[in-house]
Amino acid sequence: MAISYDKLFKLLEEKNVTTYYLRQNKIIGQQTYYNLKNGKGNLGGETLEKLCKLLDCQPGDLMEYVPDTWQTE
Repeated sequence: MAISYDKLFKLLEEKNVTTYYLRQNKIIGQQTYYNLKNGKGNLGGETLEKLCKLLDCQPGDLMEYVPDTWQTE
């Protein structure tokens, strides 16, 4: 299972929120942003709350659960 943050990046782009703004306002750090972008990280509750407040949205607007795909051989 994995959590995808593609919705977050799309919403940031739509609202013209830059990574510089996120870092300067201590919403999300550069390493966390990089990890999320590369599917290797997760958001903590405090960061999730800050992003929801900034983007005026709900957590489900930022991320989604993507189930594992099981392959049978």
